[in-house]
Amino acid sequence: MQQDYLQIRVFEVSPQVTVSGQLFGKDIELLARQGVRSIVSNRVDRESPGQPMAAELAAVAEECGITFVHFPVEPGPISADSIDAFSKLCDELERPLHLFSRSGGRSIKIWELAESF
Repeated sequence: MQQDYLQIRVFEVSPQVTVSGQLFGKDIELLARQGVRSIVSNRVDRESPGQPMAAELAAVAEECGITFVHFPVEPGPISADSIDAFSKLCDELERPLHLFSRSGGRSIKIWELAESF
């Protein structure tokens, strides 16, 4: 049976902005079919065994016509400089925009901080 839908939880944090946990290549292909134009990875490479590296996911995104940006956020407090840089980055990206981290928590956190910055 062929799946044609995301197998992950996707949360809308703002109009045209969604967040999820870890993406894989197939997820990016499905996001492209749903019209996503930009993806930001907030996951640090090599955080967990078996996690796809940002460069691998960027290659899939490029094949799908999606802008992919690796903006890693370490677990823990997020600096004001990181929040400011993230806010500026997101302002420049085409919507719909999708953010992801290991569980989605860091992406939601930095998005909310950037929105109130």
